[in-house]
Amino acid sequence: MHTHTDRSRFLSHPQDLGVVAVGFSGGQTKDGVDAGPQALIDAGLLTQLRDELGYTLHGDTTVQKYVDDSTAPDTPYRNMKNPRSVSTATARIADQVYAQAREGRMVLTLGGDHSIAIGTVAGSAKAIRERLGREIAVIWVDAHADINTPEMSESGNIHGMPLAFLTGLATEENKDYFGWLAPENLLSLKKLVYIGLRDVDAAERKLLREHGVRAFSMFDIDKYGIGRVVEMALAHIGSDTPIHLSFDVDALDPLWAPSTGTPVRGGLTLREGDYICEALHETGNIVAVDLVEVNPKLAAETELGPAETIRAGCSLVRCALGESIL
Repeated sequence: MHTHTDRSRFLSHPQDLGVVAVGFSGGQTKDGVDAGPQALIDAGLLTQLRDELGYTLHGDTTVQKYVDDSTAPDTPYRNMKNPRSVSTATARIADQVYAQAREGRMVLTLGGDHSIAIGTVAGSAKAIRERLGREIAVIWVDAHADINTPEMSESGNIHGMPLAFLTGLATEENKDYFGWLAPENLLSLKKLVYIGLRDVDAAERKLLREHGVRAFSMFDIDKYGIGRVVEMALAHIGSDTPIHLSFDVDALDPLWAPSTGTPVRGGLTLREGDYICEALHETGNIVAVDLVEVNPKLAAETELGPAETIRAGCSLVRCALGESIL
């Protein structure tokens, strides 16, 4: 494999990588997703990034569990489950990501469920605005849209809501319940692009249409091919825009990533997932990467479930950070 770590347009220290390892599962109800980051690290991911891709690592060397030590009851609020603990954890994550990003480093966050993106995107958006005076784009690779407002959600699980809060479609003044999000943390709907959608709630579908959000479903990938879809995604956000890539491993078909909380058949192949990451890295515009929803406790009864999912997650991250075939 060949590596490219010197093409960044928006990072002042492209060889430096800020690592945020987030063992957090409060955005959903299935046990085990908090073990995802450690599984990726145990598989040698950070060692590969350092020794094979040439990054100097900063930040977390062990997984932070983000346990809410508050004595206040974490009762449902506005239909959200665990709202206080998720808000507390994501505020801390936002601070961590911001601290790395403001140094001009790429930031890699290993999750954890996808609610953590409330923190990761907020932190990188704030840092890029302060450092470069620019707004970020987010490319959200996922089977799900994750843009339910609390009142829209059927499950109440906050991992299905991060983009509602990040785009200001959902607002809250109470700082215990995401009121800590400020304008400098937010994302423009015009700078949001989805790739890989195939399980979208009816209310989310209506919302995406009303706001003209650029979304590429598996239908589009079947129709145009993954290469053309990535080209269209990049054309939409513009060539001069820092990119935060948030990749939910359930975007992959369960054949490639069975150990995840909400698998949906008919998804991306691993090669298509790797291509997305390779192509985005090739732009030189990536400033942050999330890899979330690896759950080693799920599909553990199958021969290759957790091992295959962990291998896929490591491959996606390496491709996003510069590994290429030639």
